[in-house]
Amino acid sequence: MTSLSDLQPLSADIFKRLEECDTPTVCNVVELWDIHPRNNGYMDSSIAACFPEMPSMVGYALTSTFRSMSPPRGGDVYSGIAQQVEAFSELPGPPVIVYQDLDIPVASATFGEVMCTTYKSFGAKGIVTSGAGRDLKEVQELGFPAFTNGTICAHGYCHTLAVNVPVTVGGLTVYPGDLLHGDRNGVTTIPHQIASEVPDACKELMAAEKVVLDYLQGDNLTAAAFAEARQECGAMIAKLAKRLKGEA
Repeated sequence: MTSLSDLQPLSADIFKRLEECDTPTVCNVVELWDIHPRNNGYMDSSIAACFPEMPSMVGYALTSTFRSMSPPRGGDVYSGIAQQVEAFSELPGPPVIVYQDLDIPVASATFGEVMCTTYKSFGAKGIVTSGAGRDLKEVQELGFPAFTNGTICAHGYCHTLAVNVPVTVGGLTVYPGDLLHGDRNGVTTIPHQIASEVPDACKELMAAEKVVLDYLQGDNLTAAAFAEARQECGAMIAKLAKRLKGEA
């Protein structure tokens, strides 16, 4: 794990281009580097987009733990927010708030309108929680991407326990400063060492897939010609993978 102080910020251009990518294509491209097994690095289906229509969310994980079943021993959720906002400056770019709800079962909503307004006002790009959300109409109107395990109308005894600690959300261990990418399809991590190369690689991968898609939109389809299109697509992707891994 890279420490927060060692993380190098992405350029504004790279960050913007990552926001223009969809998350499944990002996942497909990350696989080409063989940095980790293909079934690692992304959140499972327990984490879903509250607002599927919103564009891709990209940011650095500002992690926290959360409980709401019982009253806190001291402080409350809003004191936790102040600590989170102070920690924004430790990240190399805009944060995505990531919460692990420690209550089993989840007792109440992790966030609502006030929290999300605060986060967005200080520059956060979205929120992800293993727990629930509420005030979804208001959060949607903010244009603030949110990913949850469900919706609960009340906030219980909500409080933040710790900030910038490793958390587990959707089966994925998320460390402070991890680069996250999410859209209606889910949330994934992007390894820092390849992040600046991902947008161009996504463009090339989509061009390869377009060979097959263009063929399928034509007339007089045949299995043989379809196989040829797939072979051409596969060759383009293989060539891309070799170049990305420095094998070309």
